[in-house]
Amino acid sequence: MIDLGGITDILETYKKYGWLLRRVLISEWLRNELGGDIRATFGGVPIVPSDIDAAWFSRQPQEGPTAWEIRHLSVNPYALVEHVDESSADFEATLADVEGRLRRAVRRNL
Repeated sequence: MIDLGGITDILETYKKYGWLLRRVLISEWLRNELGGDIRATFGGVPIVPSDIDAAWFSRQPQEGPTAWEIRHLSVNPYALVEHVDESSADFEATLADVEGRLRRAVRRNL
């Protein structure tokens, strides 16, 4: 299981490489483990209750659609990236699809 230090390391690494934290999916279990003010931990981005623990990051490309990457919040690094048009009507559905793929991959490896 991951702890606050591990999560902080992930966030700092993504920031170092130009990724912007956009939203966090958090299970009730991890929310309880982290305690305190988790909004401060994640810089005030939206925190969504979920059955998986993950962070969404984005990074602007020089041209073309924006890269969005979902990183499973665990000690074992696993992430999926999708290039999406943020103005598309299918934007949220695309992110939901990627979340589903992450969920299935994580469950296979438990």
